[in-house]
Amino acid sequence: MGHSKVEKTNAARLLDRAKIAYELVPYAVDEEHLAATHVAEQLGEDIACVFKTLVLKGDRTGYFVCVVPGDHEVDLKAAARVSGNKKVDLIPVKELLPVTGYIRGGCSPVGMKKAFPTYIHSTVLDHPFIYISAGVRGLQLKVAPAELIAYVRATVAELSHPA
Repeated sequence: MGHSKVEKTNAARLLDRAKIAYELVPYAVDEEHLAATHVAEQLGEDIACVFKTLVLKGDRTGYFVCVVPGDHEVDLKAAARVSGNKKVDLIPVKELLPVTGYIRGGCSPVGMKKAFPTYIHSTVLDHPFIYISAGVRGLQLKVAPAELIAYVRATVAELSHPA
């Protein structure tokens, strides 16, 4: 991998500790385009295997995490159903850092301040590996879906639809 030393993130260190194989993949950040579609372009990967991490809050369960393909939007009704809520909403960006320890564009389902219930869209199982944020902008974790699901104790569910 040459001499460019990629700084390990907390998420990467947690996967190391759990003996989970992954690859850290850097990409060029464009502050104007934090969308997963931009990340997929930078990585030269299909958007279907680049997943974004969204934090929602339910009226019954409080905070929970949805990990969906980069070109999908969370279906709030489906997210409410799988998480045991009547109503859910994405949390405001200003709440992201205090709640998770991560910023927009660098939110990883691995290593949040607390272990929130996590739901991953069912298409995750269609891929030998997926990309998720490593916890900072400009760095992705390439990881096997089964390993990620087991580590974050995620529930695989239908929770999004193409944007």
